[in-house]
Amino acid sequence: MKIIQSPLLNTFCNLTHGFTTKKTGNLAFHVNDTLSNIEQNHESLAKILNYDKNSLIHMKQIHSSLVHIVSNEDNFTNPHCCDALITNKPNTPLMVMVADCSPILFYDVKNKVIAVAHAGRQGAFKNIIQNTIEAMHKEFHSNIKDIYVSVGASIGVCCYEVGSEIYAQAKEIGLEYALQKKENSYYLDISKILKKQLLDLGVQEENIEISKECTCCLNNKYYSYRAQAQTGRFAGVIMLK
Repeated sequence: MKIIQSPLLNTFCNLTHGFTTKKTGNLAFHVNDTLSNIEQNHESLAKILNYDKNSLIHMKQIHSSLVHIVSNEDNFTNPHCCDALITNKPNTPLMVMVADCSPILFYDVKNKVIAVAHAGRQGAFKNIIQNTIEAMHKEFHSNIKDIYVSVGASIGVCCYEVGSEIYAQAKEIGLEYALQKKENSYYLDISKILKKQLLDLGVQEENIEISKECTCCLNNKYYSYRAQAQTGRFAGVIMLK
């Protein structure tokens, strides 16, 4: 299967969305891959999801909490440096690329607003989710009760071993609940952090969907930086029709 559909977002007929896999091919321009191969992968994905490749907006992801509202100046060849994108423009697909981090898709069903966010450890610790939802409210008057969120596959607590310095950092900001200790090692559960952040903001639990697939365990299906540092990127895509 090249594209994974979200059961939660599939209920909305005015949305196009999907999470890619290794079968879709690498979609990132900053990894060790040829430009022609990457361009072809984007062309193929655009055909599968039925959008114009040149209308796609993606990001130069920098593990920040920066959110960008898509403008008319944004285009496929000039990605903005940020870790979340928001728009209410139809036929403007948004993309988040990952290889162990969490790809997050947002949809405001009432005001017809979409967003994507990239949440690795730093994004989770900096609460990129809160910044994204607050920006949706500020710019488009989104109400938290109208927002649906789908989180794609990411590295699981089973594989995400971290050092004592990360444990100390997590404890300092009140995130120790997301750490498991096994023998002398600590393991971080990013999905647990993301779900709590969503619930704390007031997103309805029935409006939240989080994949249970671990990209490191399933590195034959997904790109995984932890499993293989030199690797490509898969993606989450969402578009208003």
